Amino acid sequence: MPILFARVAVENTAYHFDKAFDYLIPEELLEQAKPGCRVLVPFGAGNAQRLAMILEVSPEKETQNTTKQVVAVLDEAPLLTNEAIQLVFWLKDRYFCTLFEAVKLLLPAGIHYRMKTEYALAKGRPVEKEALSKEESALIEYLAGKGKPVEREKLLKAMGLPADSPLPENLFKRGLLEKTGAAVRQIKDAAQKMVRLTGEESPSKLTPKQRAVCQVLQEAGAASLKELCYFAGVTPAVVNALVTKGVVCYYEAEVYRNPYDQVQDPAEEKEIVLSEEQQTAFQNLLAQYREETGGVSLLFGVTGSGKTSVFMRLIDEVLADGKNVIVMVPEISLTPQSLALFHRRYGRRVAVFHSGLSLSERLDEWKRVRRGEVSIAVGTRSAVFAPFDNLGLVILDEEQEHTYKSESSPRYHARDVAKFRCAYHKTLLVLASATPSIESYYYAQTGRYTLNQLPHRYGGARLPKVRFVDMNRELEAGNDSIYSRELLTEIEKNRKVHKQSIILLNRRGYNTFVSCKACGNVVTCPNCSISLTYHAANQRLMCHYCGYSVPFSTECPTCHENKVHYAGFGTQRAEEQLRELLPEVRVLRLDTDAAMTRFAYEEKLQSFARGEYDVIVGTQMVAKGLDFENVTLVGVLSADQALYGDDFRSYERAFNLLTQVAGRAGRGQYEGEAIIQTFTPENTVLSLAARQDYPAFYEGEIAVRKGMLYPPFADLCVVGFVGAREEKVARASEAFLQMLRTLAQAEYPQEPMRVLNPSPALISKVSNKYRYKLIVKCRNSRNFRRMISRLLTDFAKDRTFSDVTAFADINPDMIL
Repeated sequence: MPILFARVAVENTAYHFDKAFDYLIPEELLEQAKPGCRVLVPFGAGNAQRLAMILEVSPEKETQNTTKQVVAVLDEAPLLTNEAIQLVFWLKDRYFCTLFEAVKLLLPAGIHYRMKTEYALAKGRPVEKEALSKEESALIEYLAGKGKPVEREKLLKAMGLPADSPLPENLFKRGLLEKTGAAVRQIKDAAQKMVRLTGEESPSKLTPKQRAVCQVLQEAGAASLKELCYFAGVTPAVVNALVTKGVVCYYEAEVYRNPYDQVQDPAEEKEIVLSEEQQTAFQNLLAQYREETGGVSLLFGVTGSGKTSVFMRLIDEVLADGKNVIVMVPEISLTPQSLALFHRRYGRRVAVFHSGLSLSERLDEWKRVRRGEVSIAVGTRSAVFAPFDNLGLVILDEEQEHTYKSESSPRYHARDVAKFRCAYHKTLLVLASATPSIESYYYAQTGRYTLNQLPHRYGGARLPKVRFVDMNRELEAGNDSIYSRELLTEIEKNRKVHKQSIILLNRRGYNTFVSCKACGNVVTCPNCSISLTYHAANQRLMCHYCGYSVPFSTECPTCHENKVHYAGFGTQRAEEQLRELLPEVRVLRLDTDAAMTRFAYEEKLQSFARGEYDVIVGTQMVAKGLDFENVTLVGVLSADQALYGDDFRSYERAFNLLTQVAGRAGRGQYEGEAIIQTFTPENTVLSLAARQDYPAFYEGEIAVRKGMLYPPFADLCVVGFVGAREEKVARASEAFLQMLRTLAQAEYPQEPMRVLNPSPALISKVSNKYRYKLIVKCRNSRNFRRMISRLLTDFAKDRTFSDVTAFADINPDMIL
């Protein structure tokens, strides 16, 4: 038999020593150990068993006696294809993650194993009880009574020991206990009680089991309580403790194994009728797809121009060729209407990928794709990893949206992963938007992408009329409500003629900050450098970053005067005030607070479509993708908060948001109107968005980008530093800068870059961790990434800053 070695990615390795490790494949496992299969391997000085993924199997010329062997193969057949394995290495190179972090992206959360550790009394080893402590004696006696191995968690619970107790491990090292490890996985039915994270970061003081729960939720987005307890290896009490801390929250879910199981295959596919503009775009895209050379095309059309009809007609052609399609939308709130379109046309040939599904359902959808039972995957950014073997087309709808970029490691962008997959399959990537990113439009203008345009609305529908209301004059006239008199008049007119309205306020909660009239103090989060938001539903002040929450009190925590009041407006307050001002108007609020149950988005949108409400008041989730023919009025309550940010993309985001939300009006046979309330009506971005004049906006923005050397004329690499002591974090960022300067001058002088001095993050403290950033304007080349990778590795090895974490993010959507 040949001597073969497996090159594997090992779970839970640190970035600074991560690589593909070599293990000898024993003879009895040669037939099972294939690339793409998971294995157990001994790792580290203690040879603890770790989960690993085989990335390559190859013969070696020389066998070393010290080479460790694979212990077991866990999968009957490979989970990863050759394409997926190549993608793992690509993700590590591009996004500074470990190999196994990349592997986990490609697999559904429900399929992951966890390591189960069991302890038993060591055979043939006499126990000298006088040398044992009271706790050690009790543990030995407990295991002696059991007469069989006991799982670590059960053992600690039985002995009343904390989850991180070192007692069993210490007895094992002394030879008094035997330890065995195994990988276990079991998918259970979806349960009614679901769990998800409440904030962006967790408090620093969490037990190991609590951290395990958070890790599962970070990977999965949400999970049933039963599944979460299983995959994290905890009891419900651990989850309850996290709920008390405000780290996670419960929400109710219906019991579905497949929530779309009721979908029926269409009796007959209706022909899609295209306008002349749409037909031209379709023919161009079809011709590019037929070339089978790969490539990217930007489908740029005004809101309501029928971009969806164009790419659905293209999907028909791809499916007729026996190939598969991935369609991505930026967030769950857009999925229901997208799914309805695809289910009506393609029935059960559609698989769904988004975090609103349970772990079991996501695993089932992944299996359906692997088995070839479906032809189309529709979902949020995770859908880009749908395991199709014969991919023919990828569509990224609303391609400019920030949700396509992951904010945790691996910090990938779905657009870039889609480019990799389309290049591998030599097929077409279509980016669709009414307001494409500046970078995408630049690449379309300069020939890197092809460009197809739809400058008019479909079927004779016209763009909405837009008018501005100067809120300075409203205040002068004595109107201190969030609604202008003009907007209220139009909402009431709409109601009387049985038409509907959408109101955008991109800030949830009741009031946006709370302050003291006596001393002027703004009540802030003790863990983060951010003000607390008042939520009327639970009468509490909440931090939208760490989840900190306290009951509202009129007593100032600084001067103790009873003069604390709330100010600013959130969606809860906007909903309440509209009900007060127009009592007969039926108001539906749509934000993440109002849509906490599992199918809340779908249920609320369906009730609005049935005419049960006159007005939707919501955050940016109401601004994109929604298509209701009866909506003829859109109101924007606070356009200024989108305009004036600290990021170079602020104007771009404001233009996109205003253009998109105005485009929700007048999408059918009725004319539409948008009313934008602002304190700065003279701002040119507002007038350009009102006209939906993207080319004019682009010309001004691209000139600024070129002059300031921002994307697309340079790439941005942001190196972030996080730690508990601000002074230490600041010194760490300065030390990294010096390391960068030295290495760049010595070994990478050919790499063009401009480095900005380290500075505190925009929100400098989150969850009691201080944050600094270092910005490098660069060219995202392999050499540059290699240099940053070396710096991250060297920094992690420097024990001076062992309590400071450094990470790199290439072209982040938001600067830290």
